[in-house]
This record gives sequence, structure tokens and C-alpha cells, in this order.
Amino acid sequence: MTIDNYKFAGKKAIVRVDFNVPLDENGKITDDTRIRGALPTLKKILANGGALIIMSHMGKPKGKVNPKFSLSQIVDAVSEKLGVAVKFAPDCAKAADAAAALKPGEVLLLENLRFYPEEEGKPVGIDKEDPAYEDAKKAMKASQKEFAKTLASYADCYVNDAFGTAHRKHASTAVIADYFDADNKMLGYLMEKEVNAVDNVLSNIKRPFTAIMGGSKVSTKIGIIENLMDKVDNLILCGGMTYTFAKAQGGKIGNSICEDDKLQLALDIIEKAKAKGVNLVLGTDCVAADAFANDAHTQVVPANDIPEGWEGLDAGPATQKAFAEAIKGAKTILWNGPAGVFEFDNFTAGSRAIAEAIAEATKNGAFSLIGGGDSVACINKFGMADQVSYISTGGGALLEAIEGKILPGIAAIKG
Repeated sequence: MTIDNYKFAGKKAIVRVDFNVPLDENGKITDDTRIRGALPTLKKILANGGALIIMSHMGKPKGKVNPKFSLSQIVDAVSEKLGVAVKFAPDCAKAADAAAALKPGEVLLLENLRFYPEEEGKPVGIDKEDPAYEDAKKAMKASQKEFAKTLASYADCYVNDAFGTAHRKHASTAVIADYFDADNKMLGYLMEKEVNAVDNVLSNIKRPFTAIMGGSKVSTKIGIIENLMDKVDNLILCGGMTYTFAKAQGGKIGNSICEDDKLQLALDIIEKAKAKGVNLVLGTDCVAADAFANDAHTQVVPANDIPEGWEGLDAGPATQKAFAEAIKGAKTILWNGPAGVFEFDNFTAGSRAIAEAIAEATKNGAFSLIGGGDSVACINKFGMADQVSYISTGGGALLEAIEGKILPGIAAIKG
């Protein structure tokens, strides 16, 4: 079933969205990209005469109620975007009456799903090493089914529009789908778009293909880096992982971030790129700072010769040029992870050079896909979101899809 063919009139739809938006210390939303992303699906259901039950997680409350992660903080913002006064259910598993009372055109937002450990389906308060863990896990899987069944009981149909959690087999993203037949479950518009964007990058590669992987750790990106080696022409590795590579090759990196247990892995990646004929682009210079702060003193130094007491916080000018060169002529571009500590305004130049080169390539006909929270925040910070082909709302999900993994949130609906 697709969202376009479904008759929502007089029906209640429970929709899994990803409203895990960043909040400041006063509970105000600092970036509403994820809410805006879900609007086409939510508005379609309301326009067709359906009633809407919205569910999401926020943060990592680890199965306990934590007001800091309450979705009550975003009710006004969601109401404003939808143009409907959104009702709130303060307990997602005790919302049957509120759901039953919904009339067509009305909206109910459920409290954070992860206030219940059943959402993630992991036993709480017991170590994996504990002999009782396996039994606790079995018990939790059983109560996860009950929890999913409760959520399903609120509605006539289920729509999954949360690509950001599609790589997780959670109660609300996968298990719940078992309680709806094929005619009453579907992907939302955002999910459909995400699935198509990934398809575009993977099955329809126009060359040259340049991938840019940033972020602080090699270890979290290793699966995707290895998978990309078979697909890309140019691979830019930037951000904090620069210094693991520099140290692996015998460089001096001062106080820079480094995964000392991944030095051999870094050398293996360099070898692999050579063997596969992939042009691997690593930073050669960096902007080093004498403290992890926006107002630190800075100097440009070689990435493999950073003085003691200094740390690399951004790509240097020569590196920025090299990155731009590897991006400008590309026809397919994937960007995940910034090139520096872009939260500090004085260390955004590396990420900005990447963004500008991507914008130029896109203007010249490249398909550019930006994914992962930090890259998206970067593009938004620079006001360049309209200059790239597609911005993915899911970081982990996007990477796993590109790694070629089956995403449970999609499999639960498509079979």
C-alpha cells in the first residue's frame, strides 16, 4: 500500500515520525528540519479526512521518564507547523481513551516512546555479562510485543515516516507493523524520498563519485568506508579522524583527537585505497588551536607536525583546496560528517570549503546527498540547504543503507 492510494477518510492513522529535534537549555527547538520533513505526510492524512496519532522518541532517556526529553516541549511548535491545535498524551502506553476520542482532522502527540524500555527492547539495569541477561532479554522481547500491540490498538493504519530510526528494530519502527495487514501499513513521503535518494546514489552512480566522510572517529565509519571503497573514485576523509591517519603514518599530532587502537586500521585503509585505485584525500595541513575553544589562539601547521600542547580543530587552506578539487568535477557526491569543529565559528572554514564545492558541482549537474546530523547542521548553518540535491534526515540509517544493510523499518512494511 502507498500513502497516495490509501483512503484515510474516517480512519485513525498512527504515524512514526522522527521528532528527535535538538533543544536548547530552555527547551526551545534549535533546528526544526525533522519536523518540517514530516509535514507532507501528516498534512496529507489530515487533508484526506483522517485523524492523526503522532509518535516519536527524543534523546536517550534509557527507558526511564526524564522531563528533559519530554515531547510536551514541542507541542506548540508542531501545532504551529500543522495549523491544528495538537493534543498531548502524557503516557504513550496509556493513550487509548485519548486516541478513541479523536475526530477526523484532530491530532494527538504521544509522549516520548523511549520512556519505556520496551520501545528499544533492551533489558534495563542488567549487564550483558549477567547469567540472567538472556532470560531478561526474552522477557523484554515479549513485553516489547505487548507494547507495540498497545500502540497499534490506537489506530486503523500505520505509517512509518521516521527514516532516522529505520535502521533500528524498535517497537514503533518495526514490531508494530506485525499488527497491521499489508493493506493498512505504508511508508510516509519522507521515507519514500529517502529510499529513492539512497537508490540514486547506489544503483545509479554517475561518475566521478566523491564521498566525504568526516567526524571524530574512524571506528564509527569503518563499515561505510570499506563499502564505499568499491564504489567511489575519490574518498575524502576529514575531521577528527585526520589525526589518527597522521599518527599512523608517523606524524606528530600534539593534543589532537586520536584513536590509538585504530592506527593499523588507518594504514589498512590507505593500502586498500591504493589497491582499488581510489583517490584517497587526507588533510595535509590544519588549523591548530592551543585550547578547545572558539577564542583559542590558532596557527596553520602541517597535519603531521602539530606542536605539543596544540590540537587540530579544522582543515587548513591547502587541504581545503585539495578537498574542493576532488569535489568540483564529481557527478555523484555523498557528504557525512564535518571537516572541523564547526560549532565554533572560527573553525568552520574546512566544512564551508566542502559545502561550497558541493554547491558548485550540484549546479553543474551532480547529484549531492548530505546526511548525518552534523553535516545537515553545517549546511543549514551556512544557509546552503537549497544548493544541494538532497538532505537526509537520518544519519545512522543513511549510512547503513549505503553499506547495503536491510533496514528493519522498511522491511517491516515492504516485506
